[in-house]
Amino acid sequence: MKVIVLGAGIVGVTSAYQLAKSGHEVTVVDRQSAPALETSFANAGEVSFGYCSPWAAPGIPMKAMKWLFMKHAPLILRPKFDLAMLSWMARMLSNCTSERYAINKSRMLRLADYSRIALAELRAETGIAYDERMQGTLQLFRTQQQLDASAKDVKALAADGIPYEVLDRDGCIRVEPALKHVRDKIVGGLLTPKDETGDCFKFTNALAAKAEALGVRFAYGTTIKALDVEAGRVRGIITDRGRMDAEAVVVALGSYSPLLLKPFGIGLPVYPVKGYSLTIPITDVSRAPESTVMDETYKIAITRLGDRIRVGGMAEISGYTNDLGLARRSTLEHSVTDLFPGGDVSKASFWSGLRPMTPDGTPVIGPTKIAGLFLNTGHGTLGWTMSTGSARLIGDLVGGRTPDIDARDLAVSRYG
Repeated sequence: MKVIVLGAGIVGVTSAYQLAKSGHEVTVVDRQSAPALETSFANAGEVSFGYCSPWAAPGIPMKAMKWLFMKHAPLILRPKFDLAMLSWMARMLSNCTSERYAINKSRMLRLADYSRIALAELRAETGIAYDERMQGTLQLFRTQQQLDASAKDVKALAADGIPYEVLDRDGCIRVEPALKHVRDKIVGGLLTPKDETGDCFKFTNALAAKAEALGVRFAYGTTIKALDVEAGRVRGIITDRGRMDAEAVVVALGSYSPLLLKPFGIGLPVYPVKGYSLTIPITDVSRAPESTVMDETYKIAITRLGDRIRVGGMAEISGYTNDLGLARRSTLEHSVTDLFPGGDVSKASFWSGLRPMTPDGTPVIGPTKIAGLFLNTGHGTLGWTMSTGSARLIGDLVGGRTPDIDARDLAVSRYG
């Protein structure tokens, strides 16, 4: 079929590649001048097949109240009269129960593990290099309370057969030797050894080149105005450069997906939650992480990417704003220098991106009530992690095939 993919971030490009492999004629449309120039540009670098959990969890409402008054807070709320924001927050709070957490985490782990297999096969098939490492994620606990609270995640990992290891202080240092310099600041950790790391920007650009070799056309610098829908079926899209025909359209526009869908009565509860990152050159390898260390206190990931360290995290609910707050940079600097002292943060580049979050933490993948219109969006902090598996699902669903894993509970219809 003639398929248009909207968005050239990691999710859009992996979708286009998979669709082209299935024999479709694919065009990718994006307002930017090249792939991965928005949320996929400088994310935390984690490929977290095991360390993936919904933000909506038991106890989060109370924690959120405390975080709002912390100097280095993982959550920043800038309230405004925005019905979409208020509705999204209410729905998220309704998911902060043990029952909903278990359901949502199971969905996420199912898709993440599928993506683990898909990424390994894609890497073998293409030979793409992207500063990749396969040394796991260490969720680092500074307090005994944090270590004890990890029991719910251990239970979910065990139930889904995801490998893990609960570590004491010495175990953490065995996995991440540079932590020996700050051993008194940690009490233990949770290691998910199948997790990986890598530069999402490098990967997306390399895969876009592979997709072009398969015949995918990239229409950069093109603003999407609207969907062209007639008699309940998508017929194409309207752009600032004119109309484009399609037999199927895949919406992979991240946080901007709901804005395109709203005029057609599709209520997609995806809202932008801004994250920040620093990219720091490594000056002393012995004081740098080997893989990803997740600082549980500040919810900040510290990741080795080749000769750089990527420090990413925080959740700022402030709408569609992409300004760079110096206070957020201070929090990132505090976390990385506290655990890995000795780096020169003055040489770091500072960035922010809008993560497309759903209230339950699970992405929205699948068909809509409009024939030929499919969604692949709402991955939140896990777009890089879940991209290859999500692309396979979309490839199967667009082609009318039954996916390898159950995708029915990922569709937008779950929201009613």
